[in-house]
Amino acid sequence: MSWDAIFGAANMLAMISWAALILLPRWPALLSALLYLVVGLLSLLYAGILVGLVTGLADPGGSMAGGNFSSIEGVQTLFSAKGGLTMGWVHYLAFDLFVGIWIARDADAKGFSRFIQAPILVATFMAGPLGLFLWMLLREPRARASGRWN
Repeated sequence: MSWDAIFGAANMLAMISWAALILLPRWPALLSALLYLVVGLLSLLYAGILVGLVTGLADPGGSMAGGNFSSIEGVQTLFSAKGGLTMGWVHYLAFDLFVGIWIARDADAKGFSRFIQAPILVATFMAGPLGLFLWMLLREPRARASGRWN
């Protein structure tokens, strides 16, 4: 399977999952499926790509030679190859969806309207840390008022 196909399939799975998280009722089965099946599958895909790239099985031409995480040049080398870019993107997809599920569960538990949640979740989907930061700002007063920080 090509890197383009893997990238596209992971992207489509994530977009469908985000649409379900934002638009569908939050049935326990849906949240469990998103967490354990989708985030789990994306995490497994990431691990497979990582092992494949580290062992050289997924990058037989060595297009990522010289890549590392200790310098900006090394990271640029990793992400300049389709395998490294796909690995990084799947990493973002898995973590951002995990954070989105946590936000949705936390917002439901704290009684936030779905209309308030939707833009926060969209921000998390589009720019993960920004959405998380907005949620942290929004949730803090309600968490403090209830006498709980969780």
